[in-house]
Amino acid sequence: MATGSVLAYNKTMSQSSDTRKALNQLPVAAHHGAPLRSARYRPHRQVTKLMSIAERFVTRYSTTMGGVMPGKKTFALALTLALAVPVSAKLDTDKVYQPVSPTVEQARANILIARQLQFTHFRDLSINDSLSGDVFDAYLDYLDGQRVYLTQKDIDKFSAIRLGLGSALKTGQLQPGFDIYNLVQQRIIERLEFALDLIDNGIDKLDFSADERILLDRSDADWAADREALDDLWVKRIKNAVLAQRLNDSDDESIKEALHRRYEGQLKRAYQARSEDAFQAYMNAFAGMWDPHTSYFSPRTSENFNINMSLSLEGIGAVLQSDNEYTKVVRLVPGGPASKQGQLEPADRIVSVKQDDEEKPVNVIGWRLDEVVDLIRGPRESTVTLEVIPADAPDETVTETIAIERDKVKLEEQSASKEVIEFERGGTTYSIGVINIPTFYADFKAMQDGDPNYKSTTRDVRKLIDELKADGVDGVVMDLRNNGGGALHEANDLVGLFIEEGPTVQIRNSNNDVQVLNDEDPSVAYDGPLVVLVNRMSASASEIFAGAIQDYGRGLVVGSQTFGKGTVQAVRPLNHGQLKITQSKFYRVSGGSTQHKGVIPDIEIPSRVDKTRIGEDALDHALPWDQIEAVPHARYFDFSGIIDELRKRHDTRFEENPEFSLLQQEIEFLKQQREQEYVSLNLEKRKAYQSQIENTRLTIANARRAIHGEEAFESLDALDDWQDEQAAEPDRADDELDFIIREGGNIMADMLELDQRMASILAPKQITAQAGTLSSKSGQ
Repeated sequence: MATGSVLAYNKTMSQSSDTRKALNQLPVAAHHGAPLRSARYRPHRQVTKLMSIAERFVTRYSTTMGGVMPGKKTFALALTLALAVPVSAKLDTDKVYQPVSPTVEQARANILIARQLQFTHFRDLSINDSLSGDVFDAYLDYLDGQRVYLTQKDIDKFSAIRLGLGSALKTGQLQPGFDIYNLVQQRIIERLEFALDLIDNGIDKLDFSADERILLDRSDADWAADREALDDLWVKRIKNAVLAQRLNDSDDESIKEALHRRYEGQLKRAYQARSEDAFQAYMNAFAGMWDPHTSYFSPRTSENFNINMSLSLEGIGAVLQSDNEYTKVVRLVPGGPASKQGQLEPADRIVSVKQDDEEKPVNVIGWRLDEVVDLIRGPRESTVTLEVIPADAPDETVTETIAIERDKVKLEEQSASKEVIEFERGGTTYSIGVINIPTFYADFKAMQDGDPNYKSTTRDVRKLIDELKADGVDGVVMDLRNNGGGALHEANDLVGLFIEEGPTVQIRNSNNDVQVLNDEDPSVAYDGPLVVLVNRMSASASEIFAGAIQDYGRGLVVGSQTFGKGTVQAVRPLNHGQLKITQSKFYRVSGGSTQHKGVIPDIEIPSRVDKTRIGEDALDHALPWDQIEAVPHARYFDFSGIIDELRKRHDTRFEENPEFSLLQQEIEFLKQQREQEYVSLNLEKRKAYQSQIENTRLTIANARRAIHGEEAFESLDALDDWQDEQAAEPDRADDELDFIIREGGNIMADMLELDQRMASILAPKQITAQAGTLSSKSGQ
């Protein structure tokens, strides 16, 4: 083995008798991945004994990657892994990467995580050779998701350990995962140094006349064969970044400065890698095999999680997560600063963060999630500016800047609200009440303190219903679009406002025990016709409510397929951090789960949201849809006699509606951008492509202004300026009602016109609905 081809550690341990003794107490993996045991090895079943093994492994062995003695059984996962990682060799800087090593506390936590995943997770999954391979692939995706740092030669060096990770993870032997992490960090450093050298050599020397192109999403691409191929890829990456900024009217000096700031920031993070970074990445790749909502929180991440749950710090009101080297927006908190500002969207990726008292932004690509969160938090009424890659951006070089004023998320700003709209049908005017519910909330502190006037979704909606009834409305539209869920008991109680007593949702745990939540109050707050609006961002508690209303035949669900988040997580403490683990699934009273499939509306309306990117079925290892036995429940209205006519009228209206025509154009435009696999690196071709995108944006925006009788924008710059002005006024009132809300009202009016029996619930016909008896149109 060549000098420098093995990971160098601060201490070197020889093959002494103590070393051999320690190795004899560890399981040994053969080349095919089957576990071997020495004569001295005895299987250990108790956690304490497994921890003892891990402790001996870490304290006696984690500081060496010494040579292998010929003819001897060895711990192949840690000993035979010969990696070409010259971590002690200097690059073009004065810094040297220091490999990270696992700790005893991490090994103990690993054992606890493995046991909890095996014995308490909803999914029954064995830790075997097949899972080992999946963990290996997921871990590489986590560390190098776009396949821009490692080569196929690097991957080949790991082949000996691919099928042995599972057995090592069960016994707290973390070194293999740390070896992979150290190699990736070294490769990241090499690539960033290469990029900086290329930029320093002069971006004016880059050739944009050749007919080259670059693959935008490399997550499924082949690994670069070798270093030379990777060099070629990185030249293209730099050219793409430079070209994008030149077309955005940036001069070369500004481009050079921006790219330098980006790559130097990433380089700094790579050199500052910590043992905890490797452990959290490795454990999340491991835990993610069970489902995407099961994850490990380091002690620092646990602290941030608990702070977020109590909403005790000012921020922007956004839930974030790590997405390879980026920090991604998962969802916006209703009523929060980002939600009110209106520009930040789910699936946006954060590139940089700038404080209002700083001249230049801080690039956060490659940063740890907790550190990005720390940058975004700050004093109330101060401004933080985010540079993000929009969710619908064609590639990572397209960014936009969003300024958000920090504030606390106030409960009253998440509260339900109402609006009254009117429609005319055949000479009759219908008054429709619209209730918007941003989230399922409850003031738990006031509730625990015994405050009789504590706020909650159900209490607020009941008041709004009473006000609408006093106004004499003919029907109610419940708007749950973009409602990501919240308090489960509030979803149960809210269903109870619209039905007599009965079951609302079923919850099944990993032992197949089923708990049924019931509305035990026979009173009904509102017995009239009901429409529920949903979209792809309606999740969890929203899906429970919509599904129950659909199963009871209590109203029609209108919109697009919901998110499909039908699982329940618990946060369990560990000796080191916490484990968020999925333990249960939600099932509708008709028997079908809300998991994966979500709720399928009775009348569907297309959405701008890309279902291939956002939604439970877009997540790796999501738990599948299934069904259990239905529970007896009432069926109030039978829509079968009018549903076809309702859909026909809806289709006709939308064919004639210019807003819907624009929505279809936007959907098609975004789809074409998403399907663009490659982008040209030829200047003239790229100009033409960008001009086409800009013209389409401007055309759609001006068509929408024409609908509202507003003056057209003369240029894209004028459109961008106007959008910035709108974002700076988050409390502005909307003069024009959302056309989707209007369509919900139209459907309500059609329903009343077609069948006056929909004006009030009649005596319900009790049915014992069996799983699968409802049609696909009812969401099953």
